[in-house]
Amino acid sequence: MSLLKILIVDDEVLERKALTKMINSSFGNVTVIGEAPNGRKAIEMAREHKPDIIFMDIKMPGIDGVQAVKEIKKSDPGIRIIMVSAFNTFEYAKEVMQQGVKEYILKPSRKQDIFDSLLRVSSEIIEERKQIEEQKSLKENLERAVSIAQKEWVSSLILNQVQDITFDEWSQLLGVEITSGYIMILSLLPLEKDDFQLNDKQNWYRWLKNFFKSDFKNQEVLMGPMTETQVPVLFLCKQTPETVHFKTLAQGVIDHLLAQFQKSHINAELRIGVGLPYSHGHEFNKSYHEAVSALNLLLKTPNRKYLFASKQGAAELPTASDVREVEKKLLDAVRQGDLNQVMFIFDSFSAKLAVNDGLKAPMVKKSFDELFILISRMLHDLGIHYEKSLEIKESKDTSDMFDMCKSHLLSVVQHIQVWRNSHAKGMLHKAKEYIENHYADSITLEQVADYVELSPFYLSKLFKERFGMTFIDYVTEIRIKQAKIEMIDASKSLKEICYSVGYKDPNYFSRVFKKQTGLSPTEFRRETVS
Repeated sequence: MSLLKILIVDDEVLERKALTKMINSSFGNVTVIGEAPNGRKAIEMAREHKPDIIFMDIKMPGIDGVQAVKEIKKSDPGIRIIMVSAFNTFEYAKEVMQQGVKEYILKPSRKQDIFDSLLRVSSEIIEERKQIEEQKSLKENLERAVSIAQKEWVSSLILNQVQDITFDEWSQLLGVEITSGYIMILSLLPLEKDDFQLNDKQNWYRWLKNFFKSDFKNQEVLMGPMTETQVPVLFLCKQTPETVHFKTLAQGVIDHLLAQFQKSHINAELRIGVGLPYSHGHEFNKSYHEAVSALNLLLKTPNRKYLFASKQGAAELPTASDVREVEKKLLDAVRQGDLNQVMFIFDSFSAKLAVNDGLKAPMVKKSFDELFILISRMLHDLGIHYEKSLEIKESKDTSDMFDMCKSHLLSVVQHIQVWRNSHAKGMLHKAKEYIENHYADSITLEQVADYVELSPFYLSKLFKERFGMTFIDYVTEIRIKQAKIEMIDASKSLKEICYSVGYKDPNYFSRVFKKQTGLSPTEFRRETVS
């Protein structure tokens, strides 16, 4: 907790000096930052130094204390005022109380009266700051939870796993009328040959989230999870899905996004594929595929930054290098047992193939045969025994082959999830070791998940299933356990122990410790050491 700043205002210099010396020598959490001889100077110093508390004499030449309080409160209502006066009259007290002043000390002031007033006001400020900090922390945690929920929700919509949601329900949930929605896919392209590092992707995703949060407060925007360097974004609209209105709205979003991206100094290029709008939640899967198709076509078109899907949704035939790149991404997602990633990448690949009328069925069959051979080899290398094999039957209707392959791929991934779950003990042991070695740092679920090569959602699920507690609960348990051990050493202060086990706020550490043990750190140390 930072020091509380105090301003002393009195026209008698001896009064000011005595009060300053008394406060500075008796209180550790406050400091006198200035003295003012009159009301005018007090107003100037309050604006310049922004004190937390002002000791204000009432009777002064020129602008008196009551007038000064009125002016100061106009510019900074949060400043606490302790009035000091030789006049014990109801009118003076009444007038300052109307300005929010609660403390009134009579001259000559007893030392204890001054200390009692200062303690009451200081405690009130400290408690208020605690509440603000707690509310801020709660808001941040809530925003993070909402962000995770949004990603899972958008994933479900894109995978067509949410069938029964209506726009009336969307409207009730969000508090605004929703009549349609569409999906954009935002793709980041590195300017140099090297791929993006993990931090680059995280920074890009964070920038995008902040952009939509600050620049589109009046529009409902839900971001999906990042796949490689692509992010699906769902826009919910008040307008009906008429092409003219939709394109005008979407064009405004695109223009503003590209303009702000240029100012971001991110060393990359942005490309945007836009799907068509639909009036039913279960149709967003179509908008997603249209956006994928538009983006695929766009990435082969020089000097264009965005492309709207046409009603035909046509895209071009992928090149051999495209297929190899998709295979690489897909195999990695399959290996991790990440169903959302697998379906996203598979759908992206399918969109390239399925919507091109010129593509022959034998070419589709050959692409999928090669893909499942690679998957079979990977399963063998991982030591995963999977008996089911897929015999792809060539069909003139290539969509039949896509459905068949998607169904088989889904079965493979679910089998891998079961296998990984049976091997989860080793992964969780590795995660626990990482936590035990890094509990003093600002450790996150995402960091640990990346270390053990699991998705954050899956790692969180495993923690809950295996240990009966959340990831955060486990980290807290480790930190408090270590804090108990360090408290045995009487030479270490509680503040020092707080920082050494990963907490930045001693007050928050104290609350967590008491919640876990039933005792405050001071009480625990007293019982343990004695």
